Amino acid sequence: LPDVRDGLKPVHRRILYDMSAELNLYSDKPTRKSARIVGDVLGKFHPHGDISVYEAMVRMAQDWSMRYPLVDGQGNFGSMDGDSPAAMRYTEARMQKITDEVMADIDKDTIDWTLNFDDTIPEPTVLPTKIPLLLVNGASGIAVGMATNMAPHNLGEVIDACCAFVDNPEIACEELLKYVKGPDFPTGGIIYGYEGVREALLTGRGRVVMRARTEIEHTASGRECIVITEIPYMVNKAEMIKKIADLINEKKIEGISYINDESDRNGMRIIVILKHDAVASVVLNTLYKNTPLQTSFAVNNIALVNGRPMMLNLLDLVQHFVEHRHDVIVRRTRFDLAKAEKRLHIVLGLLIAQDNIDEIIHIIRAAKNPDLAKQAMMERFSLSDAQASAIIEMRLRALTGLEHDKLVAERNELEAQIAYFNDVLGSRELQMKIVKDELLEVKAKYGDERRSEIVYASEEFNPEDFYADDEMVITISHLGYIKRTPLAEYRTQNRGGVGAKGSATRDEDFIEHIYMATMHNTMLFFTEKGRCYWLKVYEIPEGTRSSKGRAIQNVIQIEPDDKVRAYINVKRLDDAEYVNNNYIIMCTKDGTIKKTKLEAYSRPRQNGVNAIVIREGDQLIEA
Repeated sequence: LPDVRDGLKPVHRRILYDMSAELNLYSDKPTRKSARIVGDVLGKFHPHGDISVYEAMVRMAQDWSMRYPLVDGQGNFGSMDGDSPAAMRYTEARMQKITDEVMADIDKDTIDWTLNFDDTIPEPTVLPTKIPLLLVNGASGIAVGMATNMAPHNLGEVIDACCAFVDNPEIACEELLKYVKGPDFPTGGIIYGYEGVREALLTGRGRVVMRARTEIEHTASGRECIVITEIPYMVNKAEMIKKIADLINEKKIEGISYINDESDRNGMRIIVILKHDAVASVVLNTLYKNTPLQTSFAVNNIALVNGRPMMLNLLDLVQHFVEHRHDVIVRRTRFDLAKAEKRLHIVLGLLIAQDNIDEIIHIIRAAKNPDLAKQAMMERFSLSDAQASAIIEMRLRALTGLEHDKLVAERNELEAQIAYFNDVLGSRELQMKIVKDELLEVKAKYGDERRSEIVYASEEFNPEDFYADDEMVITISHLGYIKRTPLAEYRTQNRGGVGAKGSATRDEDFIEHIYMATMHNTMLFFTEKGRCYWLKVYEIPEGTRSSKGRAIQNVIQIEPDDKVRAYINVKRLDDAEYVNNNYIIMCTKDGTIKKTKLEAYSRPRQNGVNAIVIREGDQLIEA
C-alpha cells in the first residue's frame, strides 16, 4: 500500500531515491542504462526480483499509466496495446523534471531515515515531495487482506484544494469538491455520471464510469463511421479492438462492417465503419454496453497513515499531505537556521582575525606547531576551536580589502537570514504561508488542463437508445402467441401476386389482432381478471413472417389461469398532455363499464396493476 504522505510504495521510493542520491540522474543529466539503475536499487535497497523493480520503473515512465510520469525513459517502454517494454539492457532512464520537486530538500534533514536491509546504507522512510503524488498519480496495490485502487487527479485542481485547506483547516469535504471536479485520467476519455465520482471523493469508495471519446464522421462514400480518439484508463487498446471484432463475427453486434486501428505518433484513432442502414447512436450504445469502450473504475482509497491502513476521503488525503509539507518546512527551516548560525560563528572569527592580522601572524610564527598556535589565539581573542581552525586555514588572499568587504556582507546577510528563520519557526501562520506559496509555484510550473471530461447528466442506460424507432407489425393469435415483425418485410406486390404468409399458427389457432406500432411505443395488455400489464414494443420477441411467435405467458408475468383479453397500443406515456386527455374504457361480460384516464397507467410496474375490480363469475371482455 502507498504511504499517504508521498503516495509511493517502497519500491517506487527506493527507485527514485537511488536515481537521485546514488546515481545523480537528475533531469538535466544524461540517461543511464536501466539495467544499471535496477542493479543499483537491488543491491542497495530492494532485495527482490529484478523484474519487479524494472516493471515498477517502467510504469513510472509511461504517460498513459501515470498522469504525471516521474521517470524519463529512452527506448521502448511498452505501449497502450499492451506491448511489453524492451529488456532493461536496451533502455535508458533518468528522472523527469517534476521528480526534482519530489526529491527537493531531502538533504536538509526534512524526513526520517532508516537503514537498508543489510544495515549498511541509510534510506528515506518517506520523500519530502512538494507534489501530492497520491492524489495526482493514484495508486493500485494489494496488501494482506486489503487492496487499494486510487484514481489520478489533476495537479492544478488538487493544489487548489490544498490551498483552500491551508486557508481554512475547518473546511468540509463537500467544499473541496468545488476545486477537485473528479478524477483526471492520463488517457483522457469521458467520465459518465457524477454520482459515483462524488461518492468516491466524499467517502473514499465509489464507482467511476469511464467512456471512450467518440465522434461520428462520414467516409468518402457517405457511410457513417464512429471514430474513437480516447479510450478509458487502463484499457488495452489491442484487446478492446479484438473484443469488438469478435462480437461482430459472432453477430452479437449488428451494423458494423469494418473496424480498423489508425493510431499513429500524433494520437489515437480507431475507426468503426457502419453498414448503410445502421444508426450510429444505436451501434455506439451497444458498443458501450458490451465492450470495454465503457468501463468502470472502482475507487478504493486505502493508504498507510502512520503505518496503518486507513480508508481516506478527499479531505483526509489533502490534510495528511498538507501536514507532511508543514512538517518538512519546519524541519528544513531548523536545518537552515543551524547551518547559518554555524557559518556566522566562523565569519565573526575571521573578521576578528582580519582586524588583528599583525598580531595573529606574530602568534602563528612564534608557535612551534598549529595546535599551539590555535591554543594561543583562542586565549588571546577568546575564540572557539572552530573559529581558530578557520583562521589557521585562512589563505593569504583573504587579507585583501575586497575579501574583508565580502565577509562583512556575508555577516549581514547571515544575520538577516537567522532573524527570518527564527520568525518562521515562531509562527505557524508563516509556516503555512510558505506551504501555500510553494504549492502555487509547483502549480505554475507543472499544472495543465484537464484531460478527462465529466458528463453530469447521466441516467442509467435508456434501453430505447439501443433500438432505432422503426415501424413494426405486431400479430397476436387467438391462443395468445405474440411477435413483432419489421414492416419492411411486408412488401408491395404487383398484379398476379399470391400474397405472402403473414404468420405461422398451430392447428385450431388463428390470427386475432394485428397492430402497427413503432419500436418505442408501449403496448398495454388487459387480462380477464382485470389486471393491466405493459410491454415496450422492443421487448416483444421479434419473429420472421413465417414464425408463430411466443406465448404471452412467457413474455409477461400473468397468472397461469388468467388470459389476455385486450390490447392497446399507446404512443408515449411520458407526455403529460397526452395521458391526461386520453381514456381507457373497459367493459365486462356482465355489463360493468368503466372509464379511466390513461394517466393512471403511465407508470409501468413489473407485475402489473389492477385495472378494474372483477366480481365472482364475471370477466373483462374488452378495453
